Amino acid sequence: MTDKTGVPETVPLEDIDLSDPDAFVERVPYEWFRTLRQEAPVCFNPEPDGPGFWAVTRYEDIREVHRHWDIYSSEVGGTSLEDLEPDQIEARKSMIDLDPPRHDEIRGLIKSRFAPRAVKEWENQVRRVTQEVLDLALPRGEFDFVEQISSEIPMQVFAEILGVPQEERRYIIELGDRILGGQDPEYAHTFEDDAHRLLPFSSPAAQEMFEFGRKIAEERRHDQRNDIITQLAFGGLTQREYDVNFVLLATAGNETTRHTITHGLLALLEHPEQLERLRQDPSLHSSAAEEMLRWATPVHHFRRTTTCDTELAGTEIPAGAKVTTWFTSGNYDETVFEDPGTFDIGREPSRHVGHMTFGPGGKHFCLGAHLARLEVRVAFEELLKRTVDLELAGPPERLRSNFFNGIKRLPVRVKA
Repeated sequence: MTDKTGVPETVPLEDIDLSDPDAFVERVPYEWFRTLRQEAPVCFNPEPDGPGFWAVTRYEDIREVHRHWDIYSSEVGGTSLEDLEPDQIEARKSMIDLDPPRHDEIRGLIKSRFAPRAVKEWENQVRRVTQEVLDLALPRGEFDFVEQISSEIPMQVFAEILGVPQEERRYIIELGDRILGGQDPEYAHTFEDDAHRLLPFSSPAAQEMFEFGRKIAEERRHDQRNDIITQLAFGGLTQREYDVNFVLLATAGNETTRHTITHGLLALLEHPEQLERLRQDPSLHSSAAEEMLRWATPVHHFRRTTTCDTELAGTEIPAGAKVTTWFTSGNYDETVFEDPGTFDIGREPSRHVGHMTFGPGGKHFCLGAHLARLEVRVAFEELLKRTVDLELAGPPERLRSNFFNGIKRLPVRVKA
């Protein structure tokens, strides 16, 4: 049986391999996740060069994992699928790779910056940046939406919050692509030695990012400003803690929101009835932003490591096991979302549950959730105010990754 797009609704379990990034190049294999949710919601997935991992694919089970950081640790093995030696784990511990209490201490340095009231004060700035970006991009007629719009809006905004000079923002974007896109041939590096093994994602670009962040921190020690770098520079962090958290913030502040805005436009262009509905009813912009976040789910999964023998959904998981929570699957769970394969900008979430793009709650709920929501909403409010219409000028170029649901390039043109 196939769904309305012609894709099989389910596949044989033995055909599923979530460790293979090639399976995510053309599209997200949603039929795999549907099969797993129905037949093996906590499923062991072998790896060709690793011990394998447990894939958790149902909404409630994912929430269960993230509620219990003491059983499913971020710190013991890190949050990526890489199998790391103890010195590598220690060297890469940003706040997302920590458990309490140190996680809470570092997060506490900057969390007030991302509280709803603080983010609300940035709305006029986000709107101004969006207007200026559109003013420059749309007259081009034909352009790459990612380069000219969806990467520019979040990075310009976050450069101000973080404290990165605007003239350096494209450098940060380029470094972030190289750090996070290592599974993609365009960004991959071949190493002849292990000189980069202690760097985030084993990427030499991380060292460049370290040096860039250190330069700005040194400037702030002589010229304090109202930005995050100043807070980190005076926050009592070790050099290693400063380095890895600067990389985290500089990349996360752009990458996920960029992909959501890109996927959001693509979804509207592929569902013209929803685009027209949004044009006719601007009150739907907030729910449309939430649906874009659910629909696209920019980060497919995160990894945890069990600290003891445990049981999840009737499945025994041994201590020391890799456990992956697939937000992409949770956001399409039929028991939570009615007709999840339909893009519906007016979707009304339950009072008790919502999408898990920012995580399902718990200690590691995304710090930048309120800012990302604001940027996605304002991006489309301002775009649809314009009298121009966009259309695809070529196929999307997707990132080869089973971690990020990324689009590297989206060629578009302004309709005549």
